[in-house]
Amino acid sequence: MSWIRDNTLTWIQKMAVHVVGSGQVPQHVAFIMDGNRRYAKKHKVQKIEGHSKGFDRLAETLHWCLELGIKEVTVYAFSIENFKRTKEEIDALMDLARQKFQRLLDETDKLMEHGVHIRVIGNLDLLPVDLQKMMAKAMFVTKNNSRAVLNIAYAYTAREEITQCVKQTVEGVVDGVLSPPNVNQNLLSKTLYTNHSPTPDLLIRTSGEVRLSDFLLWQVSCSCVYFTDVLWPDFTVWHLLAAVFYYQRNHQQLKDASLLEKRSDEKSTNQGEDFVDYVNLKRQQWLSLHANLEVTS
Repeated sequence: MSWIRDNTLTWIQKMAVHVVGSGQVPQHVAFIMDGNRRYAKKHKVQKIEGHSKGFDRLAETLHWCLELGIKEVTVYAFSIENFKRTKEEIDALMDLARQKFQRLLDETDKLMEHGVHIRVIGNLDLLPVDLQKMMAKAMFVTKNNSRAVLNIAYAYTAREEITQCVKQTVEGVVDGVLSPPNVNQNLLSKTLYTNHSPTPDLLIRTSGEVRLSDFLLWQVSCSCVYFTDVLWPDFTVWHLLAAVFYYQRNHQQLKDASLLEKRSDEKSTNQGEDFVDYVNLKRQQWLSLHANLEVTS
């Protein structure tokens, strides 16, 4: 299925989207897309079929988000913890990722037409090299798009992200690039994988689980969190609208918490900003190196 979906909403759904969209709409929504394996078990199909159905639902959900005016979406696609699953399932998930990223590359013209910027966040060095190249090329060719942003967390956990952030900072101090007085929360937040994104306004988790599963732990400290019992492949526009309405009901409280967090932020120093530029340059070098290598299916 295509990453860029045509309009599948009924007139009633379009009207509901218009009504909810006339209120305060979150600009950045994160999804923990949970329930693919339970969906497969429920329908007595292979696990990979559940994951494939989950991707189809993601493609539709991205379209609904655009219709609502949600500019940025971050999805938890593959946790580092998932490497503990059976080799058969991991291999199937890697093959599925190859298929979907190859499809994305084949649809580059559509991505450019719709102004979609693709980012993949996580420890990508843990992935097969051919998949790294596909992801890098998708990021590279869409890097100047700005109408909508899709962040795909792959080989990701928040604790690993924070650990990498701390390691980089320690290395900066040891190398004399950074002095300890310049290390603060603001600096660390700018060296996370998500440093180019605003914090999520709303986090949605499906399947009835009420935990964050090591996803964006730093970033969602003041976000609205919405849990729903529906399995991810069964997620509909009505579930999305319910989550956005829940966000709207709690918006003022969330706004106050966000303002309080901003007031407590330390200011960046010139040395700190130079260090952030250094970290970003290294990431761009990794991206350019992998994107310019030949990508094979």
